[in-house]
Order: sequence, then C-alpha cells, then structure tokens
Amino acid sequence: MKILVVDDEFEMRQLLRLYLQQESYRVEEAENGREAYEKIIKNDFDLMILDVMMPIMDGWQTIEEVRKVSEIPIIMLTAKGTVKDKVTGLSSGADDYLVKPFEEEELMARVQALLRRSHPGEANDEVLKYEGIILNLSSRDGSYMNEKLILTHTEFDLLKELIKHRGKALSREQLVELIWGIEFMGEDRTVDTHIKNLREKLKAAGVKKPIVKTVWGIGYKVE
Repeated sequence: MKILVVDDEFEMRQLLRLYLQQESYRVEEAENGREAYEKIIKNDFDLMILDVMMPIMDGWQTIEEVRKVSEIPIIMLTAKGTVKDKVTGLSSGADDYLVKPFEEEELMARVQALLRRSHPGEANDEVLKYEGIILNLSSRDGSYMNEKLILTHTEFDLLKELIKHRGKALSREQLVELIWGIEFMGEDRTVDTHIKNLREKLKAAGVKKPIVKTVWGIGYKVE
C-alpha cells in the first residue's frame, strides 16, 4: 500500500513516515496541496494523510481539487479541532478527521480501518439494487439510472449498509461499527456529516425522492 503524506512541516512528515514505514507502508511526501495534487495525477496512491494549514494550496482547496480527479481515501490530520472545522473537512470530501496532537496507535487504527474498507480482502461480485441505484461491491462503483455516482469511500459504505439493511433503522453507533469498526475513536456524530453529503450527492445525481430517511432519536434508514 502506498500512502501520500501532505504537510508543510518537515518534522511532521518525517514522523508520519516513520510510523507508516514501521507498518510496511510505502510513503511519498508533499509539502503543500499543489504538490500533492500533481503527484496524485501522476501516481496511484491508496490513501492520503492531509494537513489543513499549508502555503500555496491549503487542505480545504486540496480536497476540492483532488475530488475532481480521484476518489482516494483521505484522512485530514490537523491542529484545527473545532466542530466547525471537522464538519468542513468531512463535508469537503474527507473520509476521516484526526486532530493534532495525536497518538500513533489511533492514527494507525484509522489508516488500517480506511484501507480495509477501500481495499476489501476478498472479491465480492454482489450487486445491490434499489430504486434505480446500483452498487457494485467488487469494483465499488455506484450508479443511478446508468449515470455514475461520485461517492467517497465512506459515502459508498454508508449507502451500502443502509440498502443492505433496508427497512431497519440503524443507530449512529451501529453505522460506526459497520463502517469504521469497533476500534473507531472518533465521534458518532461524524455519521451525520457523511449522511448530509450523501443526500446532497444523491439529489445532485437526479434522485427525486429522499432515499436516506432520519429516524428521530435513533439514526437513519432506507425504506
């Protein structure tokens, strides 16, 4: 697995390189968003760890540009830790958000969980169909009425689990366990932000009626 580390601080890039290489990941570095974007265009990466406050192109701008050309899983790693910052990062297209300072164990747990989701160990040819939506679980491609759905890995997994459990209300805690795993150390309200993004993308794709419904006091479901 090859991971791109993007941070303007040399010491932080070296620390992340050390942690990742100890787990046998290959690592490339970029010191700003522009350099990261150019590397992603020219190379295949399995995951990107992205800082926010950087010169030339900050983390927010980087996600916006990268999402135009790639569905690479993204973990934001930043000192900006307010709820507003987290919502902004996840709404922009990040799959996970971790605040500095961080523990090595937590970072590696999140890296491993996201890589497991984006690179399932066994091929799965199952196809889920619902109201014109088709999800191919092997290729992890989604479409609506034969038009491609552009979803992040987390959005794809949310839609997959809700469709697989259609008719059943899933709590935030259940969705966290299904998607991130029991080792997830973030906030279960993270689910709300990803659901909001998913709804907006489904609407933009032409889905007329609301697919993902809120079950007040519990969580979400697909009818």
